[in-house]
This record gives sequence, structure tokens and C-alpha cells, in this order.
Amino acid sequence: MSTIDFFKEGIKNLKTIGTITRSSKFLCAKIVGLSQMKDAKCIVELGAGDGVMTTHILNSMPADATLFAFEINSKFCDIMRQINDPRLVVVEDSAENLEKHINAHGFKQIDVIFSALPFVVFPDEVAQSIVQTCYDILKPLGQYFQIHYSLLEKNLYKGIFGHVDIKFQLLNLPPAFILSCSKG
Repeated sequence: MSTIDFFKEGIKNLKTIGTITRSSKFLCAKIVGLSQMKDAKCIVELGAGDGVMTTHILNSMPADATLFAFEINSKFCDIMRQINDPRLVVVEDSAENLEKHINAHGFKQIDVIFSALPFVVFPDEVAQSIVQTCYDILKPLGQYFQIHYSLLEKNLYKGIFGHVDIKFQLLNLPPAFILSCSKG
């Protein structure tokens, strides 16, 4: 998908996409570089968009791992389905149904979660429920990474995970915060 097409889709669906630009290669590299995927078996990406970060994750994850890319926008899902990698499972469904989908593929726990969900536009109870589900299904010491363009929602993650590390990536439009949490 071209930058212009992404921009148009972002404008049309701002409440569900949450941005009008895709993540920069710098942001993708930074967030994936913070993760510890060496022994991961189950990796999840929430709000995968058109797959720009998905490809960074696939390039860094183990050969025997599975990546579940959740996205509700059907155009973006169609683009991701063109990624030729048997480790990728494109899930055209809400993150609210995360556990159902990974259980259906034989997984009970997740090693790493990457999220670009626009929680600032979600109702509080939906955001709380999704992040709590992520925490509950993460393995002990599992990692959760969230991209935000402000720190308005920091307390959401702090309340569930207890501690939040914050990184900043200036080389992104707009500049982005990476909120990093782990279970335990």
C-alpha cells in the first residue's frame, strides 16, 4: 500500500486506525529491537495495519514461532495476506477475541505482544479489558509493547503491569512513544 493510500484509509477510518501515517522503519526497528524473541513460540501484533511492522517482526522472530497479526480493517488484512510467510496468521477480528484465536491454534500463552491499537479513542472499559487480557495470557516474564503518540494512557498499563518503561522515537511521523511492560 502506498503512503498516499494509507493516508486516505487513515483519514476515512481514523477512529479505528488511530493514525494517518504508517510506522517508520526506525520505529519498527526500535520496538522489535527492544523485544526478546529468541525463544518465542507465540507472538502477537495488535493493530497490524498494512503489515509494515509485521515484516520487521517476521524478520526477527525464530523460524519455529507463529505471529498472529490482528487487524479489523479488511483492506489492510488483504495486503497482509500477500506476505508469503507460513509463520504469519492474519486475524481479521478485534483484539477482544485474542484468546479465542490463539487457543484455536493450540497456544495457551503468548511470549511477546506488539500493539499499535489507538487506545486513546477506545472506551475506557474496552481498553482496560484488552490490556488485561493481554496481561493474563502473557507467559511469566512475557513482554508487552505499546505505541502511543502521547502519554495520556500510561496509567492504563501501569495499573495492570505495575511498571512501564518509556522509550521515544523521534524519527516517526508523528514522533512516538514506546511503552514497554513485562509480566512479573
